[in-house]
Formats: sequence, C-alpha cells, structure tokens
Amino acid sequence: MPWRAPGNAGRIRGQDLIIAVMCGLLSGVVGFVPLLVGLNLTKKVTSTSNFGHMSILIISLIVSFAVMFAFAVLCVVLARDYAMPFVLAEAVALSVAAIAFGVVRSKGNSKER
Repeated sequence: MPWRAPGNAGRIRGQDLIIAVMCGLLSGVVGFVPLLVGLNLTKKVTSTSNFGHMSILIISLIVSFAVMFAFAVLCVVLARDYAMPFVLAEAVALSVAAIAFGVVRSKGNSKER
C-alpha cells in the first residue's frame, strides 16, 4: 500500500493516479514488444513450416501476457489502490500499439503496390 499522510487515509491523489496511468501505458507498450519480436522471427522460418510460424507466434503471445500479468501483479502488490487505472491503461496501450502497428504496416504495404 502506498504511503499516505495520516489525514489522507483512503484518498487517491490525482498526481499518483496520473503516475499509475503513465506506468500502465508504458507497461502496455512493453507488453507489445514480444509480439513484434515473434513477428520478426516468423520471417526467418521456412515458408513450408506452418508449425514453426504458429509456435513462434503462440510463444510470443504467452510471453506478452506473462509480461503484462507480472506488471499488473507488481502494481497490486505495491499500490493496490491504483491497480484498476493501471490495468486499464495497460490494456488500452497494448490495443493502441497493436492498432497503430497494423495501420502503419498497411500504409507501408499500400505504397509498394
């Protein structure tokens, strides 16, 4: 539980909330990195190896979930009051990173055509 002055028991301060959200955003982006690494590793697998592509992507998905879960547990242990905004920011950051990656990638592929 985060330290609070005796008169502020049970109050969530705005500054601490912003820090929790920023940390959640950062951990969401960090949680997307294993997916990028897995996608880049699939380019090195032969085209006839379907199991190779699938196993790399599944392992990177599991690692991504493990990273995000570890950050969420760490937040619950250190600052339980800020766990909900942290986890929501983490999920939003992961989603936005994935959407942005897809949009940038599709824009890059459309220029080649």
